[in-house]
Amino acid sequence: MTFKELILQGIPSELPKKREYPQKINRAPKRKDSLSKEEKQLAIRNALRYFPSKWHDELAKEFAQELNDFGRIYMYRFKPNYAIYARAIKEYPAKSLQAASIMLMIQNNLDPAVAQHPEELITYGGNGAVFQNWAQYLLTMQYLATMTDEQTLHMYSGHPMGLFPSSKESPRVIVTNGMVIPNYSKPDHWEKFNALGVTQYGQMTAGSYMYIGPQGIVHGTTITVMNAFRKILQKGDTPKGKIFLTAGLGGMSGAQPKAGNIAGCITIAAEVNPKAATKRHEQGWVDLLIDSIDDLVSRVRVAQAKEEVVSIAFIGNVVEIWERFYEENIFIHVGSDQTSLHIPWTGGYYPADISYEESNRLLREEPDVFKKEVQKTLRRHAEAVNKHTEKGTYFFDYGNAFLLESSRAGADVMAENNIDFKYPSYVQDILGPMCFDYGFGPFRWVCASGKPEDLDITDAIAAKVLQEIMENSPEEIQLQMQDNITWIKDAKKNKMVVGSQARILYADAEGRAKIAEAFNKAIAEGKIGAVVLGRDHHDVSGTDSPYRETSNIYDGSKFTADMAIHNVIGDSFRGATWVSIHNGGGVGWGEVMNGGFGMLLDGTPEADARLKKMLFYDVNNGIARRSWARNKEALFAIKREMKRTPSLKVTIPNLVEDSLLENLF
Repeated sequence: MTFKELILQGIPSELPKKREYPQKINRAPKRKDSLSKEEKQLAIRNALRYFPSKWHDELAKEFAQELNDFGRIYMYRFKPNYAIYARAIKEYPAKSLQAASIMLMIQNNLDPAVAQHPEELITYGGNGAVFQNWAQYLLTMQYLATMTDEQTLHMYSGHPMGLFPSSKESPRVIVTNGMVIPNYSKPDHWEKFNALGVTQYGQMTAGSYMYIGPQGIVHGTTITVMNAFRKILQKGDTPKGKIFLTAGLGGMSGAQPKAGNIAGCITIAAEVNPKAATKRHEQGWVDLLIDSIDDLVSRVRVAQAKEEVVSIAFIGNVVEIWERFYEENIFIHVGSDQTSLHIPWTGGYYPADISYEESNRLLREEPDVFKKEVQKTLRRHAEAVNKHTEKGTYFFDYGNAFLLESSRAGADVMAENNIDFKYPSYVQDILGPMCFDYGFGPFRWVCASGKPEDLDITDAIAAKVLQEIMENSPEEIQLQMQDNITWIKDAKKNKMVVGSQARILYADAEGRAKIAEAFNKAIAEGKIGAVVLGRDHHDVSGTDSPYRETSNIYDGSKFTADMAIHNVIGDSFRGATWVSIHNGGGVGWGEVMNGGFGMLLDGTPEADARLKKMLFYDVNNGIARRSWARNKEALFAIKREMKRTPSLKVTIPNLVEDSLLENLF
């Protein structure tokens, strides 16, 4: 059967032969056994409902074995034999071009060159899933291949509930992930519900089909690292020969060494999983692999003496580096951590002084011991960081729940008021006031033709548009504009592409709309093929996350999620091709709510109208909320936008003098 025939087939009419699990690949860790006997029976019953009853006897035993071996039912037998990657949009069988664009993005998320654990349908973050199992993938692709522009596919945590009549103006797909009742939103609830096959953790851009590989976060990481050094360096000094120490080389964290190279420093990223570190080295995202702490110390001294710009992956635990560098009196200029601490007990963070293999055994067989060892390591980690910051190291939380989980482990990370953390999040110190409050965030696009030359043209278009906007931009956003112009001009030489022909940059509502409008015009003129627009949820208005995206909201509303919900609803009727809303992306299940979108540009006047309405709201919804929280940069931005757009009218806060409040209580 051809690729198109296999897509249209969905779940095959004949039971495929059982497959052997491949060896020597980066497999997801076994999830802990969280189900009772009766619940395991329910999980099997749930899984078998995708298949005809004549297969049930054989599949029931197989799925029970998967549940025992992996803690989940992935239905590996049903993984298709064809290669999974972002094909050119015309290669997909489809009645709707919009639906074909979503198929392209789904396959990009599951491309082995892009995905962290592709066999388990996990894109990044250790548990950020596109689907729960391969039956869901097959059905979803079949639905997308057969739907029209007057139908909408509704996705319930990876499960395609079905096609429903709608309209051409409606989104083609609505995605929800992990939308459980709040009182059942603890990590253990996720373990149980996911094992039952009734919900999943979609991370941010995994379960919303908008992941573009590490490039998706390289830009934000570059901006963050550049500005972290700007905060600590004297005027005229550069990051050359200065150290940025961090941890994690998985999905999102794999961007760190590349970003460090672009920022111009010495980057050291620890990674306990040798396969993950090797993968990043083979992809050219990190320069050197070192597995000896002695060799690391020697190599770093050489790099400092020569003021090198170099990135090093240390295969081992980052705690070892923090402690050894303190002993060796090696000064760490900037420090952070980007391990997957949103899932600390299921492989997101590993204990020190225990081998990777033994840690995985403990995770599976002695989870209570594993948890105790992780918490002990977190306390050591925080203690070592504290010693370095006393010497002047600038440390920030990278929004991965490092400080949150360290505090829960009893580490010394709390401020004197015992309410706040002693270290800021990078959103509080950098991205919030410098970018999000002004409306700047991670705008991204994918050339659906799959042609590198199309990406080159879009890079040039975006650079030209930003340059024109900058000429009339206020002083407050000149630095952001220049950083992004430099970024897009250098993007190709920095070899960012993994998987789809994609690009990202930070832009505000004006920049996004004008770039998209220029793309749509180029498509209409036949200069490039169709383009898919999107963004990371880690943006101005898509995400309510008190320990990351909205950590610089100080009016007491950072624990509310109105903004994210309004974002996805507002985008849905303003022209998005698909929308998504997730519980748990980024910093942990129950800790965050985030929404995303995708939009196909096909060169039509209808696409032009949609992009202007949707992109405007997608950004200004967040600026309005941030301005109501009294963030001065957001107040500047929303007032400026209201002057440019008379139909926009936003409630502006009246500011209160501190002295009026001092003696009231």
